[in-house]
Amino acid sequence: MCLRNWRTRKTDSENRPAAVFIVQGSSVRVPLGLFNLEQSSKAVVVDGNITTLDDLKKLTIPVTPGAGSAQGQSGTAGATGQGAGGAGAAAGAGAGNAAASVQGGQAGVPAGIPTVKLSDIADIKVVGSAESVSRTNGKASIGLQIVKDNDANTVDVVNAVKDKAKDLEGQFKGMELTVLLDQGKPIEDSVSTMLDKAVFGALFAVIIILIFLRNIRSTIISILSIPLSLLIALLILWRLDITLNMMTLGAMTVAIGRVVDDSIVVIENIYRRLTSSGEKLRGRELIREATREMFVPIMSSTIVTIAVFLPLAFVTGMVGELFMPFALTMVFALLASLLVAITLVPMLAHSLFKKGIKSSKQHDHDKPGRMARGYQRILNWALSHKLITFGSAVILLVASFFLTPLIGTSFLPDQEDKYIMVTYSPEPGAQLETVEKRALEAEKYILSQPNIDKMQYSVGGSGNPLAGGSSSNSGLFYVEYNKDTKDFENVKKNLVEGLKKQVSTGEWSLMDMSGGMGGSSLSVSVYGNSLDDIKPVSEQILKLVQADKDNFEKAKTSLTKAYDQYTIVADQQKLSSMGLTAGQIAMKLSPVRERPVLTEVTVDNKDYKVYIETDNKEYKSINDIANETVQSPLGMNVPIKDVAKVEKGTSPDTITRNDGKMVVDVTANIVTSNVGKASSDLQKEIDKIDLPDGVEVKFGGTTQQINDTFTQLGLAMAAAIAIVYFVLVVTFGGGLAPFAILFSLPFTIIGGLVGLWIGGETLNVSALMGALMLIGIVVTNAIVLIDRVIHKEREGLSTREALLEAGATRLRPILMTALATIGALLPLVSGLENSAGIISRGLGITVIGGLVSSTLLTLVIVPVVYEFLMKFRKPKVED
Repeated sequence: MCLRNWRTRKTDSENRPAAVFIVQGSSVRVPLGLFNLEQSSKAVVVDGNITTLDDLKKLTIPVTPGAGSAQGQSGTAGATGQGAGGAGAAAGAGAGNAAASVQGGQAGVPAGIPTVKLSDIADIKVVGSAESVSRTNGKASIGLQIVKDNDANTVDVVNAVKDKAKDLEGQFKGMELTVLLDQGKPIEDSVSTMLDKAVFGALFAVIIILIFLRNIRSTIISILSIPLSLLIALLILWRLDITLNMMTLGAMTVAIGRVVDDSIVVIENIYRRLTSSGEKLRGRELIREATREMFVPIMSSTIVTIAVFLPLAFVTGMVGELFMPFALTMVFALLASLLVAITLVPMLAHSLFKKGIKSSKQHDHDKPGRMARGYQRILNWALSHKLITFGSAVILLVASFFLTPLIGTSFLPDQEDKYIMVTYSPEPGAQLETVEKRALEAEKYILSQPNIDKMQYSVGGSGNPLAGGSSSNSGLFYVEYNKDTKDFENVKKNLVEGLKKQVSTGEWSLMDMSGGMGGSSLSVSVYGNSLDDIKPVSEQILKLVQADKDNFEKAKTSLTKAYDQYTIVADQQKLSSMGLTAGQIAMKLSPVRERPVLTEVTVDNKDYKVYIETDNKEYKSINDIANETVQSPLGMNVPIKDVAKVEKGTSPDTITRNDGKMVVDVTANIVTSNVGKASSDLQKEIDKIDLPDGVEVKFGGTTQQINDTFTQLGLAMAAAIAIVYFVLVVTFGGGLAPFAILFSLPFTIIGGLVGLWIGGETLNVSALMGALMLIGIVVTNAIVLIDRVIHKEREGLSTREALLEAGATRLRPILMTALATIGALLPLVSGLENSAGIISRGLGITVIGGLVSSTLLTLVIVPVVYEFLMKFRKPKVED
């Protein structure tokens, strides 16, 4: 509701404040507290009793300059007090206004003072007051943001909203609904991509098993463990109310190669004994004994692999939350695979091999094959030349670390979405109408660009939480491009640069849409006790960042927006002589910038805010403000320059405090993939700055995320290794054999780093998760080998003989499990267009590379270390 079209004399502009303060002062309801009346405490309340539209129209306003000034003076004092005191001063402000009105009626205003009804001097109308403007694809629109509950399924909510939207379009003629940001679609795309990769991974694993076993029935038995294990895992997830999402599906994709391992080991042992001419057992007894023989190694292997994920429970932050569903899914799938391997596999083997193996395949395993004999020769040489063998492996390990600077580090894999958000921050005080005109120019420019699918912008309101900026009239532009858009990075940059040329007033910036999910940003915070101390330091850091154009772009500080500031310094002596206050100067100037709400009234059971429609007056220079006049109680128009002086200075757009200290942030986008190196190089340059006393510099942004996450995952790996060692000690009943098994772990680094370097991937969180998984996978192969060695030693073979025999016997299952895991992960690193999110190429490459190097070296290094350590074993006392 608006007061407009004032019908007064030439003193219109001077009498209008009187009406403003009368409305404000008359509509109050002020509790004055308890008074001791009539021998008891009574509550007293001052009620202006202006609640309806009729009350407002009948309100009388004094029209003499003196009365207006008196009212204005009293009201001003109250208003100033309210502004200074905040919400707590509201009652006091109202009381001041009410008291002033009473005094004016009794002493300050003569009887019979001319008055006029408010409805006689102003039109009181309900007007539209759009606080924001939204347009979509060049048409006026209303933007709706729908946020799901925390426990709701994103895809289900999105699909339900789309169905309702179709119904609405049918109900309202001419209405068009456009979906701008659909978070369900990328999830559906990722799920579809992950399922495709899972299917291809399973096919690769089947082919590898078939090549090694060369038996259809054995292959069928092995591969049945894949769907059964995953199905059991799905049932457990369902019972625990864990949704099927990118992380759980990613875990199943990665688990495909691992869940088949236990079944491979069991069926290979059964098949080997069935085809051995020296085997004495037959039928059910043979299968039971072959399964029992492998139970300890596969159980300990599964427990070890599960134990690797336990420390993830202590990883905090986003990474811990993201990877917990991944870890739980892996654990459930591995437990299910163990169950299948010791129950279903022997049962199917007994059913399918009732008639045994054809005679042509007998004696296949009486003697080692050609590959096994070649491996025995290599192993025998390595055992005889331990120093050369181990030294060569260590040299390869050390050499691989030199690849680290070439690989670089980052936080999460980059995900290139074909949409951007651009923010527009106008100069402080810019009116909504002005910003809207600029937004229309920007809209026209954006829609003229190629490959634009959708475009929407919103301007004004209470300040868009996404847009930020110094003005509530900031603008947020959403632009979605065609999926086939090439060189998207340059497209984004060119659009922003074009907008800066099209609308040069204000500031355009590209919003960082990473949210920690793949984007890289620099944030350096300078802390200090005063702005004078931290501003020079922040400017030095800004220059360092701007100079490093190979690594950073769009560098700025939180003080970048520094505006010229004019301070009107009141001369209290002159003001007092005129009967004025500094608050009256502020009130005189403030209506130009704001539209204050006077009161609220009720019309037809609807509440309306009442405000005054001010002249759209703009000052062209500071002289215009200095020449503005303020009316004194005597009716004189006093120029502001006569009672105050103007001082010029600068003012930062925002000043931030943290823990009681002032903070200036230096931010930039990191354009290099090697985030770690860029940050460390900048850190070295910042360390050279001579910081004043009390000034401190801290890194934030992606750098802080990398440091925190890498530290936590590093500790998780150390804890995982300790847990693995404990499990192995319990399994083998001693500490030397487990210690030899752990020597397979360091050499995973060789293949992992080489793989990342060849694949062009950085060392990120995804790669570190792959390294964590490798701890369990690699140890599994070593367990299968050493378990056989220990059994043969107990049968009377020497350590060397046991190592050679176990190596030849366990070579095939070790290679089969390793290659099956690699084959299952190959689709993950194939570089399919649809991103798999965090479960990305980095994880797959790390596991594949580490598995290749560790498997080859496990077959050599672990036996070498084992034979060396057995020299320190205490001989058992014979009974």
